[in-house]
Amino acid sequence: MTPLLAAEDVGVSYGRLEAVRGVSIVLQPGQIVTVIGSNGAGKTTLLAALMGLLPCRGRVTYDGVDLRHLTTEDRVERGLVLVPERRELFGEMTVADNLILGAYAQRRGRADVRRRLDAVYARFPQLADRSRQYAGTLSGGERQMLALGRALMSRPRLLMLDEPSLGLAPLIVREIFHIIAGLRELGVSILLVEQNARAALESADYAYVLETGEIGAQGPAAELMHDPRVSATYLGGD
Repeated sequence: MTPLLAAEDVGVSYGRLEAVRGVSIVLQPGQIVTVIGSNGAGKTTLLAALMGLLPCRGRVTYDGVDLRHLTTEDRVERGLVLVPERRELFGEMTVADNLILGAYAQRRGRADVRRRLDAVYARFPQLADRSRQYAGTLSGGERQMLALGRALMSRPRLLMLDEPSLGLAPLIVREIFHIIAGLRELGVSILLVEQNARAALESADYAYVLETGEIGAQGPAAELMHDPRVSATYLGGD
C-alpha cells in the first residue's frame, strides 16, 4: 500500500540551529499517527515543514506525490490540511463565516459549500447553535471545534492537528479526542502532534517520540504506552 504521507530524513533549520534532524515518519490511509514530545522538541516545526510553511531538507511525499515543488495552497487543494496550535480563527467574524472560509481554497459553488456547512453543523451541534455568534466569544472547547470544523470544510484526506488539547480543561480534552477519533468515519487520516502524551497514545494507532528534533522512539501506540522510558518521561510513570 502506498503511504498517504511519507517523510524521509527531514531536517529543518533556523539559521545555524537545527530544529529537526533526520526525521522519517510514515502514515497509512485511515491511520491516526501521533508525534509526542516535550515543549521545544520540534513538533510544530515538523508540521510546518510538512505543510510547506517552512523549507526543509529530505523528501516528503503525499499519496505518492513529491511535495517539494508544491505550494501550501496546492497541498490544501490535494487534501492536506493543518489545524495550527493557536487555531488562528477570525474572532470578529461569525462562526458561520469562519467555516465558509474553510472551503475557499477549493473554490466550490454555493450549493456545495452549503452542503459542507450542514455536514459540519450535524457533527458539531454547538456550532450550529452559535452560527451567528462571533468566534472571539466562544469558549476554548468551542473554538477548537470551530477550528476542526473549518478544516473539515475543505474535505481533507489528511488532517494535521497541532496541540488540539492546548489550554483546554480535562473534560473538554476528552471530548475533543473523542471527536478526533470519530473523524475516521469520514475517511480522514490524522497526524496528531501533542504534549498530552496519554490522550494522544490512547487515540493513535502508531506513535513517534520526538526528542530535541530527532525520533527517540517509535512503535504501535499501545506498546509505547507500556514502554518504561516513555511512561516515566511522558506519562508520569515510575
